[in-house]
Amino acid sequence: MKLTVWTYEGPPHVGAMRVATGMEGLHYVLHAPQGDTYADLLFTMIERRGKRPPVTYTTFQARDLGADTATLFRDACLAAYERFKPEALIVGASCTAELIQDDPGGLAERLGLPVPVIALELPSYSRKELFGTDETFYQLARRLATPCARTPEVSCNILGPTGLGFRHRDDVVEVTKLLDAMGIAVNVVAPMGARPSDLTRLGAAHFNVLLYPEHGEAAARWLEREHGQPYTRTIPIGTRATRAFVAEVAEMAGVAPRLDTGDLRQPWWSASVDSTYLTGKRVFVFGDATHAMAAAKVARDEMGFEVCGLGCYNREFARPVRALARDMGVEATITDDYLEVERAIAAAAPEMILGTQMERHIGKRLGIPCAVISAPVHVQDFPARHSPQMGVEGANVLFDTWVHPLVMGLEEHLLTMFREDFEFSDAAGPSHHGGHAPGGEAGGPAPQTPRDISAGKKEENALDIVWHALAEKELRKIPFFVRGKARRNTESFAAERGVAEITVETLYEAKAHYAR
Repeated sequence: MKLTVWTYEGPPHVGAMRVATGMEGLHYVLHAPQGDTYADLLFTMIERRGKRPPVTYTTFQARDLGADTATLFRDACLAAYERFKPEALIVGASCTAELIQDDPGGLAERLGLPVPVIALELPSYSRKELFGTDETFYQLARRLATPCARTPEVSCNILGPTGLGFRHRDDVVEVTKLLDAMGIAVNVVAPMGARPSDLTRLGAAHFNVLLYPEHGEAAARWLEREHGQPYTRTIPIGTRATRAFVAEVAEMAGVAPRLDTGDLRQPWWSASVDSTYLTGKRVFVFGDATHAMAAAKVARDEMGFEVCGLGCYNREFARPVRALARDMGVEATITDDYLEVERAIAAAAPEMILGTQMERHIGKRLGIPCAVISAPVHVQDFPARHSPQMGVEGANVLFDTWVHPLVMGLEEHLLTMFREDFEFSDAAGPSHHGGHAPGGEAGGPAPQTPRDISAGKKEENALDIVWHALAEKELRKIPFFVRGKARRNTESFAAERGVAEITVETLYEAKAHYAR
């Protein structure tokens, strides 16, 4: 655990909250101080849920530490059961309460409540949020799933979707459509949308569809071992992966593979004339392992991009990410330090970033367009509309989401490049106003964009190099996605020759030097 301004994952009890919030009829009693109730906002503000997470906090204070905090926990458990009447309780401690060592599991068991009580052992100082989701779902399945006869028709469970998941709601809809087209019934979707009583029926399915290994792999492995249910390994993100997923599921179910591609537009649009100018664009991919690896494959194999960087923040999946990175000829970035990710992106100088909410901010600072592909995300990535990442419609969404930042970035660059032209200057005003500026001083200097401001900042180095105003102006004519690289190359060129001020001539000399 370390102090940081921003983090990709919260502590593991937040992962347990994601499982509880996604389910119905399950309640989480969390031994925690007052400050840990902040986690509610993740669901009510960011995910825009219409109700609070099903979590009861003991909310002990500093003055309680000298008294009996165990009694506070027992009282909170009893009050939660009486008020909410859940089908099952999960109990645990936050990172702060873990230090008190009150043993929430043992305390809850001794209460003799008439519902299952599942104790969670989530080591807050060595593991993180995604471990919390995986371990919580595993403990629920292990405690509640009982042996039962298989369903008469071929059926499967869909495992992995949780509260606060990136497009989980919409992915489940798309994957259910794929299964339905092959005549495969869905037995249980869990954790999201399931009740504890539903988990008792997990063993009735013939196999499991694992959508998000970060959240459901431990449960899938246990069900395979204890209930003889194989689980899928293919994540259906992108056209190729969706076809492979359908083939894998069909083989498990013993049915003929069937995929309706009538609404699939992504392959043709990626190969269409107005998309070919995007071919070869360099992209840096970072996120949770599942989404990052899937996005890298789609970027390279379906969009025609060049992957110049790949990484993930969840170290549990570092091995497969490193293997894929080697296959793509890049070095994997495995870290949960956003500053290290920013340095890796700056060094790679990509033309686009596929990442999390943090990489969106990094892209703004570096002047690089970014499309969000993975949690953690902010409120704008929980849209009201149907916007999956998986299946046929998910492939279409990927095309729109990834290409849009590049197209808009090129448009912005063209406007910047021609800003001095009489038709495009700010003084000219919009065309629908007859070319007259609605207000302000005509002919005044154009306001700087965030990218211009970022580009104009002086970098510290041994020579204390400065840029002449005309050289800065000329630099802004270079496309935004290579402007940072041009700036660094020019400053390196100047530093090697002892040039303290970069002029337009220096800029073009550096360009000629690196072109040779």
